[in-house]
Amino acid sequence: MVIATGLLVDSGPLRGQGDAVIPISRLMPAPAWALAERELLARNAEGVELWASKYLDANGYLLGATNWGIADGPDDAVESIRNWPLAHALGGPDTIIEQWDRAWEGHLDQYTKAKDPSTELARNGMYYKEFPTAYDWEHIGEGLGPFYWYGLSRPADERYAIRLRRWAGLYMNEDPEAQNYDAQLKIIPSLFNGSKGAKLTPNTQEDWNGRLLPGTKPSTRFLKATNVLGDHPLNLASTNLAFHAYLVTQEAKYKTWLLEYVDAWKARIAANGGNIPSNVGRNGQTGAEWDGKWYGGVFGWNSPDEGVRNYVLRGPPEAFGNALLLTGDQGYTQVLRTQVDNLYANSKVENGRRLLPRYYGDQGWYGHHDGETGSAGGLTNLREVETDIYLWGLQPGDLERLPKRGWIGYLTSGDAAYPLSALQQGLADIQRAASRLRADTSTPDFPPHHTRGSGVNPVATEALINLTLGANDPNGSGHGPLPLHAQVRHFDPERRRAGLPDDVAALVERIRPESVTLTLVNVNPLQHRTVTVQMGAYGEHRATSVTAGERTVAIDAPYFTVRLAPGAGETLTINLRRYAQQPTLAYPWE
Repeated sequence: MVIATGLLVDSGPLRGQGDAVIPISRLMPAPAWALAERELLARNAEGVELWASKYLDANGYLLGATNWGIADGPDDAVESIRNWPLAHALGGPDTIIEQWDRAWEGHLDQYTKAKDPSTELARNGMYYKEFPTAYDWEHIGEGLGPFYWYGLSRPADERYAIRLRRWAGLYMNEDPEAQNYDAQLKIIPSLFNGSKGAKLTPNTQEDWNGRLLPGTKPSTRFLKATNVLGDHPLNLASTNLAFHAYLVTQEAKYKTWLLEYVDAWKARIAANGGNIPSNVGRNGQTGAEWDGKWYGGVFGWNSPDEGVRNYVLRGPPEAFGNALLLTGDQGYTQVLRTQVDNLYANSKVENGRRLLPRYYGDQGWYGHHDGETGSAGGLTNLREVETDIYLWGLQPGDLERLPKRGWIGYLTSGDAAYPLSALQQGLADIQRAASRLRADTSTPDFPPHHTRGSGVNPVATEALINLTLGANDPNGSGHGPLPLHAQVRHFDPERRRAGLPDDVAALVERIRPESVTLTLVNVNPLQHRTVTVQMGAYGEHRATSVTAGERTVAIDAPYFTVRLAPGAGETLTINLRRYAQQPTLAYPWE
């Protein structure tokens, strides 16, 4: 089936009129899923307050020691609560984004002042210009996720634009103190990079782990991981900075740089048989820093670190997804699909289970695993990437590879019980996290080798993201994280904010190449409610018509508005052209 799409060539957003207002008066008794959805949005706000009151001081600083390193570094200080901005952008109370703002501003100040004398990277501060001095993008990206998503709610915040310009500029050689990019060879020449530039000296154990903490033993994980020279697929996650800078400013230079860097990687991958190289030398040649082996490198296909991490699929999904959003070119999705095809081509079947290789070394493909039982070790986000490939391209062959359970199972089966079950699971997750939080008697130093606040964040967003937006959750660590790829996003035109208005519930029931099926319900029996529906997370799609009951309304715009009578609801079929608009973070009415 062919997707209705348009390759983007213009540099502006071209928002269109979007003036259509669709009145809905058909009464719909509030479904149980709608009531659960509204409760989950509200309970998330309570969870934020509970967490903040226990773990943040008056300055917004995280209580406890400030450490450098892979086990408990700056990114870990905010990683466990990084879904807070999403909880607000979905329609949660304003207290959520206000508490996040306090935590984020405190975090930047706290880690700018925090020092670790054991490594040159943190001797004068772990952050410089409010950004990590130099580290790998698996961890830089984990810490930046909530910053990106903050823009969904506060795109006009001047601080947001200033930081995006500054940080994107670190990778465009706009900062003379941070030479992170070789514009001639189109590479980032080190796995470690940041606000003080690319690190071109061997890594020490302290560079990786920071100072030895009291009561701990020296780690041996990175004894053989001193060579961080050359470009790595993880560095592709840096394109999130330019992407979000473009969403806010619409300045062509950010799009130009992003596509230049991504296209260079796209060409290297094609020249390597569709396999993503895990090292590109400083001379621009694949594998040059690892004896010519395309699979060499720390966190690569055959990583020398004892953690046996293969992060080759963390970075490319962000970058190729960004390029897709900017251009509408499905060739970027195909890069990821071809890599997955290569894994399937080298898979094997044991006891009825298909095992895909997770590593590649001198002996060829190895480390086969089904991705379902126990830990796969490498490529742990493979299933998430497969899900993204399907949702971006909506090709039947991609869907065939996915297990038909959970949210994907709901989209394919229409199981009417699933939405309520998923939302109730979210409420149960909040309850469990809150119980752990209240029972937490650890000292402010926190246990080492343990993500800060892990398991005690009483905020649940995955079901809301899946069901209200028709989006895969971008929040998982395996994602890096991604920007938000969504079918729709909702806004409150009366309060002039992002997210579902009070009393409105939404359910994306079906996703097709040419259409999206969306149910909207006003659970308030006394008051009208109005919701603006945008096509795509960033207005990248364009609605052509909306059918509500027996009526079809022509739209031809990236958004439309629905006026819901008290207690009313309707299932809408939205026909659309995908990737027909330049993405933007601006509110629809701006």
